[in-house]
Amino acid sequence: MPRWVAHIDMDAFYASVEQLTRPTLRGRPVLVGGSGGRGVVAGASYEARAYGARSAMPMGQAIRLCRSKAVVVRPRAVVYAAASERIFQVLREHSGIVEQLSVDEGFAEPKVETAEEARRWAEQLQGAVEEETGLPCSIGLAHTKMDAKMASDIAKPHGITVVIDREELFYPRPVGEVWGIGKVAQCRLGALGVRTIGQLVAMDPRDVEATLGSVGLEIQRMAAGHDERPVAPRGRAKQISAERTLATDARTYAEAVDVLERTARHAHRRLLKDGRAARTVTVKTRSADFSLHTKSSTLAVPTDSLPVLLAAARQLLSRPEDTGAIRLVGVGFSGLVDDRQEALFPDLGTAGVAAPGAEGASVSAVTPGGEGAPVSAPEPPPIAVPGVAVDPQLTSGSPATYSGTPTPTVNPAASPTRWEATRDVYHPDYGHGWVQGSGVGRVTVRFETRATGPGGIVTFPVEDEKLRFADPLDSLAWG
Repeated sequence: MPRWVAHIDMDAFYASVEQLTRPTLRGRPVLVGGSGGRGVVAGASYEARAYGARSAMPMGQAIRLCRSKAVVVRPRAVVYAAASERIFQVLREHSGIVEQLSVDEGFAEPKVETAEEARRWAEQLQGAVEEETGLPCSIGLAHTKMDAKMASDIAKPHGITVVIDREELFYPRPVGEVWGIGKVAQCRLGALGVRTIGQLVAMDPRDVEATLGSVGLEIQRMAAGHDERPVAPRGRAKQISAERTLATDARTYAEAVDVLERTARHAHRRLLKDGRAARTVTVKTRSADFSLHTKSSTLAVPTDSLPVLLAAARQLLSRPEDTGAIRLVGVGFSGLVDDRQEALFPDLGTAGVAAPGAEGASVSAVTPGGEGAPVSAPEPPPIAVPGVAVDPQLTSGSPATYSGTPTPTVNPAASPTRWEATRDVYHPDYGHGWVQGSGVGRVTVRFETRATGPGGIVTFPVEDEKLRFADPLDSLAWG
């Protein structure tokens, strides 16, 4: 009997997690992402999608499409990581080999033989995920990874598709549903009159190669059902990075280096969590005219020392006075190894780092408009949240160390950080909640978690000493 491959994809994952942990949001349009002038939607609930909102869309446009009915939520990467960890633990319990593609989707190879057994397995898994996490998922089952992926897309939301007659199911569907066919490829194929998967499969391979290149031949093979790729755990990341889109362009080196250091510290926290040391530091900036500048340098020895990595990053940073105002800063660490080496002369630890423009620095070509629209991606492993600059408060902590006990932190009344909508907070009299709004010296909080159901609201003076920032993980109430 042929193998069965399952593709599991969580439904509107970021928004679903927000609706799970903040029950008042259930059934309402929810947009997860940055709310500033350059904010981008990282996730949209199905209620928001009904208005035309979608991921990677400018937040302002999404809000207008939702007729100002949507709730905009700051992303909470640590909560999504914790939910993802539990989801894939359930998946591993139901299938031996799991290939995790991202925070919210992956492949598995269940030990089933018939289509009926495959459907029963999917129903059991779907129920187990919902029981353990409270989150909905869609599942596609087929004999190849490509078909399973397309089947799960057909199943959305919260459905199951088992592929029996693949030609009848897939060939009439739009060619854009094939994994690897993007908008540019769709336009090229459309110019030839190829608009369905069946038409792509029927094309002369020579025409496919002329239109899409050699990779197009492989896509055509997989679209025809010839996909032998195994389900296997993915290798360790080759690079760890973080990016931040600035609300206001940095016009001086002092402004840019401040953003650089915060971004580098975020990437460094991920490096420490990964457990490896880095040999190469890369700094990327995007100018106000969308020109992309990338510089990298290799250190004398691999390290996870923040001072050494910061020193290297500072020397690689482009100066706005020379390249123009900067709207995005990214820092990446690569050449990752498990073994660390101590420098014989620590003061020379960055001797190999070339200053901007100096010999020894690896400088990429400046590409006007390169890589499309600017995005910023806080990337908790293996999460990728495009277009959002996440506050450090939202990425601190680790799902592995969460104890379930409320952990109030800073009192904002004594902090320069202002109360911001959707921040997690804690009050000893009311428990865990989130900021619903603030102004005129008052802050309104809705107290609720996954376990409480919709909660009530309480308004406090902004200087209330009992009201404090809280660990976002407490909203899961998983104990």
